[in-house]
Amino acid sequence: MPTARATSSTKSGPTRVRTRTAKPTKTGRGRSSASAKGGVKGSASSKRVTKAGFENYHAAIAWLMDLVNVERLRPTRVDPKNFKLERMKKLMALLGDPQNELRSVHIAGTNGKGSTVAMIGACLREAGYTEGTFTSPHLIDLRERIQVNGKPISHHAITQVLGKVAFAAQKLDKSSKLGAITFFEAMTAAAFLYFAEQAVDVAIFEVGLGGRLDATNVLTPEVAAVTGIAMDHSVFLGDTLDKIAREKAGVFKKGVPALTFKQDAQIINAMREVAEEVGAEFQVLGSDIDFSCRFEASAHLGPHMRVGLSTKQHTYEHIPVPLPGEHQAQNCGLALAVLDKLRERGFDLPEMKIIDGLSGARIPGRMELLKGEPRILLDGAHNPSAMGALVKSIGAHVPYDSMVMIFGCAADKDVDGMLDEVARGADKVIFTRSTKNPRAMDAEELGRRFAARTPKMFQVAASLEEALQLAKLAATRDDLICITGSFYLVGEAKKLLVPHEKTAALAPHTPAGA
Repeated sequence: MPTARATSSTKSGPTRVRTRTAKPTKTGRGRSSASAKGGVKGSASSKRVTKAGFENYHAAIAWLMDLVNVERLRPTRVDPKNFKLERMKKLMALLGDPQNELRSVHIAGTNGKGSTVAMIGACLREAGYTEGTFTSPHLIDLRERIQVNGKPISHHAITQVLGKVAFAAQKLDKSSKLGAITFFEAMTAAAFLYFAEQAVDVAIFEVGLGGRLDATNVLTPEVAAVTGIAMDHSVFLGDTLDKIAREKAGVFKKGVPALTFKQDAQIINAMREVAEEVGAEFQVLGSDIDFSCRFEASAHLGPHMRVGLSTKQHTYEHIPVPLPGEHQAQNCGLALAVLDKLRERGFDLPEMKIIDGLSGARIPGRMELLKGEPRILLDGAHNPSAMGALVKSIGAHVPYDSMVMIFGCAADKDVDGMLDEVARGADKVIFTRSTKNPRAMDAEELGRRFAARTPKMFQVAASLEEALQLAKLAATRDDLICITGSFYLVGEAKKLLVPHEKTAALAPHTPAGA
């Protein structure tokens, strides 16, 4: 049993149990320290990379991990020079512009990008196409970011493509004043190279941050789509939904279909203006494209959403949504609209192949339910909008007596907004922090903020392991333990709970509670 000390409030209110939290681990200037998987930090940076590339996987990852990684930096420490699309263009030119060989789909947005990518990819695979997906962040292994037909890039292949990227980056350093490439730029370039080498039929790219200046935006895709937009990364993208929407719509290109679904009017207006400026054909599900969704429950499928979509090309009726939640119905509709645009461009995508493909779509770390008693649900919700959608989805799809929530998030997020959603959804709360995320907020501070907003009981744990021990003590077999607030935290949880990836992702054709 973990050591804890009980602290009684002098004011009227519940007793809260707190434990001391570990201090954040410093990684120095926001760079990632390489683990046993990646070699020693800096071990590759001082050595020249030859045209032959890296000697082995560890050397490649050591080089990669020594690059500036914006994902791990606090916003106040990010140099604006890190966002230079011109640098990415020159890097790709040195590599032969492999992105120009690809037929691609580009997905931007605040929430739902990964789910939309997963659904599009699953349908293309089922229809017999070879598809590549580039997503971020990863949960356990960075190779998850680059996949072909659902399989991560091999150790050998990523070593080879990173060697080519590193060699080109050295030339770039010498020939320009654009600065060193970043971790994300290196991974994006590696994905372009790998997908071109694999001759994929379609490459689906998820934007890393924003859109306009994102490293993926050297693409000219077959179709671009923007998922739900909410306040997030406001230091980089702007402090209003209008500004954020314009940054996301920066992926729109002349003559390329641009899609989104119905959302806040200022978001739609901003995106429509950008589309008109660049000459993109802009359509909105629920406005320009007929779209409907409904919730239903059945003995076979359990509680689930169904969507309908009608375009000039095709009409889809009562299509089961493979991922739980009303928000996933919108993402599913967007995926269907993207597939419809691909059909216009010559792809053979029969409706039954799409339905079968959707039924097999999975996205790790999003409403991912692990078998056991009590059951544990993992979700990487990391802003108030995503947290609200998570709480609503759990209520609609997962039966439980009481919910124990383990929560940890980055300090640069809208923490108070997320805590309001935590208070609404959880019966008991345990705050902790990811040991892998240098941006993580101290668990004690989370507790203080929570106490100022609600009288609900909470505990503070120094580590995720301790938080899990506390949660299992508090939960009965019919309760639910939910781990959320950060993909870093969810990744740690998967390592602890499912080291061999034996998970059961919650899906409509697996009735909740099964």
